[in-house]
Order: sequence, then C-alpha cells, then structure tokens
Amino acid sequence: MKITRELKTGVVAILIIALFVWGYNFLKGMNLFNGPLTTYFTEYNNVQGLNTASVVTINGVEVGKVISINFNKEKAKRGQLIVEFSVENNFQFSKKSIAKIYSASLMGGKSLAIVPSYDGETAKPGDFLLGEIESDIFSSVTEKLNPLQAKVENVIVSADSLMTGLTDVLDVKSRNNLKASIAQLNETISNFKTISESVNNLVKNNDEKLSKTLSNTQVITRNLSKLSDSLVNANFGTTIKNLETSIASLSGILANIEKGKGSMGKLMTDEQMYINLTNASKELEELLREMKEHPKRFVHFSLFGKKDKGFQAEPEVKE
Repeated sequence: MKITRELKTGVVAILIIALFVWGYNFLKGMNLFNGPLTTYFTEYNNVQGLNTASVVTINGVEVGKVISINFNKEKAKRGQLIVEFSVENNFQFSKKSIAKIYSASLMGGKSLAIVPSYDGETAKPGDFLLGEIESDIFSSVTEKLNPLQAKVENVIVSADSLMTGLTDVLDVKSRNNLKASIAQLNETISNFKTISESVNNLVKNNDEKLSKTLSNTQVITRNLSKLSDSLVNANFGTTIKNLETSIASLSGILANIEKGKGSMGKLMTDEQMYINLTNASKELEELLREMKEHPKRFVHFSLFGKKDKGFQAEPEVKE
C-alpha cells in the first residue's frame, strides 16, 4: 500500500498537535501519561511568588504540581487567591493537613509543601486545605530589622531635634562659657593626673613601710581577736557573784560600825573612849616633850656600876 503525501502530512500534523498539547500541559504541571490527577485547593492572601507548575511536596518528596492560581470571585473573599494543586500518587491525609508555601532555594523560588495530618476525616479530591506561608531567611531578617529601623529613625530624628535645640539655645556667650568650662575640666583632669602620679610615687617609695604597717595591723587584729575570744570565754558570772558577795560583806561591816559593834564601831560611837584616847594622846605628847627637854630624868647609865642616886631635882635659880 502506497502512503500518500496527504496521509504523511496528516500524521505529522497530529503528532505536532499532540506534542504541543503534552508540552503545554507539562508546563502547567500536568503529566498526561500519569493518568487522572487528584486535585486539591487552598487559599492565600498573598502567594509570595508561587507560580503555576511549582513543585508540590510531601515530606520532601515531589508528589505533584501547582495547576492554577486564580482570584476568588466571591465578594466576601475578593482579592484572595485560590491555588489548585495536584497530588499524583494515592497518598492519603486528613482535611486538617496544611498547604504551606516555602522557599525551595536561596534564589527565591517558591514551592508548596503538604504538611500531612492523619487525624480526622480523610481529604477528598476538591477539598480545601488550610494555607500557611513559611517565613524565609530574608523575610525573617526583614521582619526583625523593621522595628530596629524604626527605632534608629526615631533616634536620628530625636538627635536632629536635640542638635537644632542646642544650636538655638547656645548663643555666642554660652558657647564661650562652654569652651571655658571644657578648658577648666581639661585642667582639672591634668591636675588629677599629676596628683595620681604623685600618689603612685609616694606609694612606690614607701612600699616597705606600708607593708610593715599592714603587717602590724594584721598582728593587732589577731590580738584583738584573741582578746575578744578571751572576753567571750571569761566566766563573768562567777566574777560578778564574788563582787556581789564582797560588797555585801563590806556593807555588813559598815553596818556593824554604825551600830557600835567591834573596836572600830566603839571607837566611832563611844564618846568616853574618844575622850580617853584624846587624854592619852595628850599625856603621851607631854611625856615625849619632857623626855626631849630632860632626858636625864629618864635615862641613867654608868660604865662602872655606880649606884643610881635616883632622880634629883635641879635647883631653882633665884633671881
């Protein structure tokens, strides 16, 4: 059988159309050779650069593609985006699973990951899954830097306002006064530095004396500590008790003296004894005076055993 040119042209055209359809669907994420696809939906306010034909993964394994991204036509959800995606195998998960947009690479490409959950009712084709967006590195850094940037801007504005205020307040006289104060402060710092150097030299030159002084201080401290321990360990109770006993005895003696008991008491209270002692004192005084004036009357001494003639009164001298 002879194949005509028209038949050849028709076959080639059909092949070209088939390849075109297959390529178009492949670019859209649909593989015609894999049979029917299981499709699901999710919804976002912002898809963060997710595109049609972006990869869909479960636990890091590619299981499908993003089929379409369309705006929601409902008035209550106007502006939100509905993402349709496919799952090629028969992997089952519940309706509580999450469809999360994440960064597949540092270049910014986005993919869709299914975070499976197995609790509750199993998801069926056409069901909506909860959509989330995972923050990438740049987004996290930007989110953390935004508050810092705002604070830095506020600080710059405050500093600018402060400098403007200082410029308005500080006139020529105030500036001169400020310069003079700064100069005096510099001089004070210089003097303090000189004093500090003098003190350092003094300490350096008297290092040995200071060491001895510190050593003596330590010895005194140890002695005081020992004295304190001795005072703490001393039996103050016995000492105080003995002192009380002595005071009581002294009080008894003084009471007996006041009552006239004993020699001291009689001497203090007996008037006749006082008179007798006074007379005896006078007689003793006269006797001593007589012995001084006339010692011969009381002392007789002889080397040859001469008989004592007794006391002879001296003749009175007549005028």
